Amino acid sequence: MSKFTSCIYSGLITHRRFKPKKHFFIYKIFSLFIDLSEVEEIEKKINFFSYNKFNILSFYNIDHGSRDGTSLSKWVKQTLSKKKINIDGGTIKLLCFPRFFGYVFNPLSVFYCYDKNLKLKAILYEVKNTFNEQHTYIFRSKFSSNIILHKCSKKFYVSPFIEMNTFYNFRLSKPKNNINILIKQTDANGKLLVAHQKGKRVELNSKNLLYQFLKHPLMSFKVITAIHFEAFRLWVKGVKLIKKKITIKNNLSLEN
Repeated sequence: MSKFTSCIYSGLITHRRFKPKKHFFIYKIFSLFIDLSEVEEIEKKINFFSYNKFNILSFYNIDHGSRDGTSLSKWVKQTLSKKKINIDGGTIKLLCFPRFFGYVFNPLSVFYCYDKNLKLKAILYEVKNTFNEQHTYIFRSKFSSNIILHKCSKKFYVSPFIEMNTFYNFRLSKPKNNINILIKQTDANGKLLVAHQKGKRVELNSKNLLYQFLKHPLMSFKVITAIHFEAFRLWVKGVKLIKKKITIKNNLSLEN
């Protein structure tokens, strides 16, 4: 099989809450890092993986971007163009979970947007909540080093246990042999939560993808179950519930 620039990242997700109650959890996961120009070829080469069709593992356009099933590459380029960011015919790669037997929930998906010289020009953080809502934070990439730093105020209701008036600090390594995404959430009085995803790069082929599936056979269902289980644990600890006040569908914000 010919090698893809797309790959698998196999690793862990951890969450550590600091207040009003301390709380910690860790889960083993794997993500796909998909070059959007390769997804049709990946479908042809891996018979238990499909693009926009049901399979053991699959990837659907409708899970991301405009959520209407249209081309994700076109949506990203149009979105960047509106924000005066030009990748000049470059490559778009998406870090996300695949569907397992037709189901997926991606709390965070990350689009990495490169120009034709493979320079990282922009990053889109696509955040979803359990109400089928989505907000995408768009950042220009201003960093030539391996570490990428971004920050912004929270604009989207995610956790029923965290107020809206908080701030995000993103710290990423550029995807290479390893991937690291660290998000620190703070309020006016300090640190609330640190979430961390890390993974080791694995070549994307039938053997390796099958191994990851067998290692995590119900991962998508585990993700959504874990979200509700950890919420229950916080409720038992007496953490105050924050009511959702507005309804959105799919918002965008360009950050500095």
